[in-house]
Amino acid sequence: MVSTSIPQTNSPISSPERHTGGFALIDSLCRHGVKHIFGYPGGAILPIYDELYLAEARGEIQHILVRHEQGASHAADGYARATGKVGVCFATSGPGATNLVTGIATAHMDSIPMVAITGQVARAAIGTDAFQETDIFGITLPIVKNSYVVRQAKDMARIVAEAFHIASTGRPGPVLIDVPKDVGLEEFDYIPVEPGTIHIAGYKPTLKGNPRQINAAVELLEMATKPLLYVGGGAISADAHAQIQELAERFNLPVTTTLMGLGAFDEHNPLSVGMLGMHGTAYANFAVSECDLLIAVGARFDDRVTGKLDEFASTAKVIHIDIDPAEVGKNRSPEVPIVGDVRWVLEKMIARSKELNVPVDNTKTKPWLEKIDQWRADYPLVVPYPEDSLSPQEVITEVGNQAPHAYYTTDVGQHQMWAAQFLKNGPRRWISSAGLGTMGYGLPAAMGVKVAVPEEEVICISGDASFQMNPQELGTLAQFGINVKTIIINNGWQGMVRQWQETFFGERYSSSNMEVGMPDFELLAKAYGIKGMTISNRSELKDAIAEMLAYDGPVLLDARVKKDENCYPMIAPGKSNAQMLGLPDKT
Repeated sequence: MVSTSIPQTNSPISSPERHTGGFALIDSLCRHGVKHIFGYPGGAILPIYDELYLAEARGEIQHILVRHEQGASHAADGYARATGKVGVCFATSGPGATNLVTGIATAHMDSIPMVAITGQVARAAIGTDAFQETDIFGITLPIVKNSYVVRQAKDMARIVAEAFHIASTGRPGPVLIDVPKDVGLEEFDYIPVEPGTIHIAGYKPTLKGNPRQINAAVELLEMATKPLLYVGGGAISADAHAQIQELAERFNLPVTTTLMGLGAFDEHNPLSVGMLGMHGTAYANFAVSECDLLIAVGARFDDRVTGKLDEFASTAKVIHIDIDPAEVGKNRSPEVPIVGDVRWVLEKMIARSKELNVPVDNTKTKPWLEKIDQWRADYPLVVPYPEDSLSPQEVITEVGNQAPHAYYTTDVGQHQMWAAQFLKNGPRRWISSAGLGTMGYGLPAAMGVKVAVPEEEVICISGDASFQMNPQELGTLAQFGINVKTIIINNGWQGMVRQWQETFFGERYSSSNMEVGMPDFELLAKAYGIKGMTISNRSELKDAIAEMLAYDGPVLLDARVKKDENCYPMIAPGKSNAQMLGLPDKT
């Protein structure tokens, strides 16, 4: 079982001591509160792993050996999403480093704090096409917040401190540290750099929003009769769920979230209209199409949310709150742009509305909320119960009923959208690759989440195609006793690809059927020493979920569902949010 009580490093070093670059790296990680590292060793990073071995022996840190470096990056990502802390992954040079790229890009697109540390060939060999040399610094430039090549061991502590500061402040993101092998071996007079003592010239994220813009936002809020609060992943990063709830309830605002924003607002609250966008609820999409004020909180007006951009919230004035000035006005020009930390800005908006001593008229939004409730009644999310098979929606609904407070990770595709529609998640308990849409993300991410929160239930919702991207991480679960429950929504297809081929490509199913060559997932789990289960009938569902959750150890459950079920509602490419496929005809 994964250790959960790992102490911090020894007392601070008060005067210089001779140590290697590898020691400086591991000691610096410990000083920054790192308790777990996900990684895979190799030649160029062995000096670092040698110091890691000694630190593990001292009980200062734990390394989780993955079976593929991509798994390390996704596990570090999941760890970060669940905790808000920086996730850390290791890989060696060459293919080890390039295997991290997909996970780094995933974290970059979703603004997840991560530090990826790679080994590199010795300094003298850089640029000579040495064995396993790859310019990972150059390869990852477009997908990191910052990156370093450590040229001298004496810079190690400073670079680690800078990397953690940059990854976790402002708009979070991944940072790469590339360490040549001889730097890891180099001895020098080591003086540590403590967290919070670093200053980076030119790097100062804007945290406090402009007071005039905040006043303008409050004025618009007080005048709006059809407002809508549109909440993205930035609200999760800022831990702003309490402020979102207070603002929504103070002004009687309906709340919709993006895929990344799920969990930022309680979906059991009557003001919640669920997720909007391509596979969002009909009532959220109708609401955004007719609102007169759209308050975007930590959201980036992604194309999967907006549909046809020039028709997205076309009758609304827009307030856009985001910590990243590059996002404000990038896709939609707001009437009131506010650059700042989401939680800070919302707190000031609430405080300002109270300072004005103007009674908040909650009744003015009543007709608007009644209209949304009518859409909710006319176009509900429906769980089908086919006579001869299981539906994906009923499997996910049953899991959600039996484990309502679990941390959920997903892979990417139809199962991801059904999970987003039917699960009701708390803050940081919904963990999914949104921006990059990375298949193979769910299992290793769940691994990272469970290591981060070992006392919590962690469930991965996967698909048969997605799961086969990174099934080798079952070995990591087995080795470390990481108690993750994985449910495969198995329809024998690349489900979303099949749905698009059916809808837009004349039912020409090119290379999307996965049945030939599919493993027996139950036997695969057992081959790794993990409990495997298979169900295909409704009569088995409830008891199988209960058995899976009660089992003390990792479980892989293969749920064989209806093969041709489609995920609706669906906004077709180039259409507005009000033009959804799969809705009942109410004319």
